[in-house]
Amino acid sequence: MTPPDAPNNRWSDLERPPLNTPALRRGLLRPGSLWSSLDVVRSTGSTNSDLAARAAAGLAEGAVLVAEEQTAGRGRLDRNWTAPPRSGLFFSVHLIPAGVPAERWGWLPLLAGVATATGLARAAGVDMALKWPNDLLVTVGGEERKAGGILAERAGDGVVVGIGLNVTLRAGELPAPHAGSLALAEAVSTDRETLLRAVLRSLEQWYGRWREAGGDAAASGLQAAYAAGCATLDRPVRAELPGGRAVLGEAVAIDGDGRLVLATADGLREPVSAGDIVHLRGAAGGLT
Repeated sequence: MTPPDAPNNRWSDLERPPLNTPALRRGLLRPGSLWSSLDVVRSTGSTNSDLAARAAAGLAEGAVLVAEEQTAGRGRLDRNWTAPPRSGLFFSVHLIPAGVPAERWGWLPLLAGVATATGLARAAGVDMALKWPNDLLVTVGGEERKAGGILAERAGDGVVVGIGLNVTLRAGELPAPHAGSLALAEAVSTDRETLLRAVLRSLEQWYGRWREAGGDAAASGLQAAYAAGCATLDRPVRAELPGGRAVLGEAVAIDGDGRLVLATADGLREPVSAGDIVHLRGAAGGLT
């Protein structure tokens, strides 16, 4: 990891200023808060990998690690996630859901999606949709675009949850045609400190609610909130499953285990716990 920029370099890019670590700590590390530490590094391979290594050696719950740039950020299936320095939010948090059965920990990436969408609706004025299981979508020019993603991994006695979000990427900087950013979605604010505080506070609230309910997604309201914001539901999809099998069907529900339930043409309902989901346009199967 590379340490944060020195103070005299703080305004080296006026359009993309570095994060103010002391200000973030003052706003988030308060008595009774979930967040126990917050570090910002200038560049690293992956905040998830770094925090997972620390968790394996023993780390308090609530540690937050933020990178101004990730050079080897990972999404699901070890896909790379890269963006220009200071153009987004790339951070990981360490959670230890004591009192929650391990079989319910699979809700954590979905919880992070709800929390991120909720926090950004308030702070950025952007309606963000959730693509099951871990993509964050915005609307750019009337089209759904992926602006972020979530990756949760077991680490030590808990879980490291990583969130990557494109904030100020311009059209020419997008890594793929289907990508987007908050700026391209006409966010009312792209101040990364404001957005990070909003997301972490929302995450703290949703995590606390879910944990108090013993990880029960229905009782905590998480299951209903995810379904309400999920762009995958009520549309035809193709589920590309581990092992090379694919299932076509209509996404009809998120079940109590966080699985996506597909209604197939032969009248069956098939729950999907892992896989890539492709949104389709009608029976012809045009991609969205």
